[in-house]
Parts: sequence; structure tokens; C-alpha cells
Amino acid sequence: MKGMVTKMDSKEIRTIDDYMNDETRVSPAERERIYFEAALIGKMIEAREEKGLSQRELAELSGVKQPAIARLESLKTTPQIDTLFKVLCPLGYTIEIVPIADKGVKTG
Repeated sequence: MKGMVTKMDSKEIRTIDDYMNDETRVSPAERERIYFEAALIGKMIEAREEKGLSQRELAELSGVKQPAIARLESLKTTPQIDTLFKVLCPLGYTIEIVPIADKGVKTG
């Protein structure tokens, strides 16, 4: 789709960044959620590959079926918290809640 220009609501959208940065289409909170999810799954894939594990091997270690891991890694599904813990634990990771850095994201 390179070079394709889409006009929506009289604004030109040339790139995914144009779309993501248009607050009439994607709110700052939604944009942060999307970026977070992509970074989280990217880190999960990186950790799995660093350990030399296939999706099938991670499935055996985590108890999460391989097709579910494939859907997570392709961002076709949003993981549930319990699934994240099951998958991240054998990779040596966990999840924690930390304060939001001031990025202009409105909370609440």
C-alpha cells in the first residue's frame, strides 16, 4: 500500500503514523494501549527466541496451546492476564504495575 493516500473526513492519511496520531481516529489512551501491546508481545517473542524455544516448546512449558501462542504473537488476539503469566513465567518474566510516565495520557 506504499504510496496510497486515503482521504477520510477531509484529512489525508498517508501512513499508519498519520492515522495513529490523528486524535479524531485514535485517542491518546488507545494509542498507548496499542503501542504497549505491540511492545509487550514483541518482548515476549524476543524472550522466547533468546531461550531458543519454538512456540510448541513454549506451549509445553506454559500449558498454553501452541495455536493460542501463535495468535498472541501475531497480535490477532489480546492476551488475558492469566495467559500472560503462564507464557511469561517460563521465559523468566512477570508483569508489574508501574506509574505512567508523563506522556500526556489522560487517566480517568
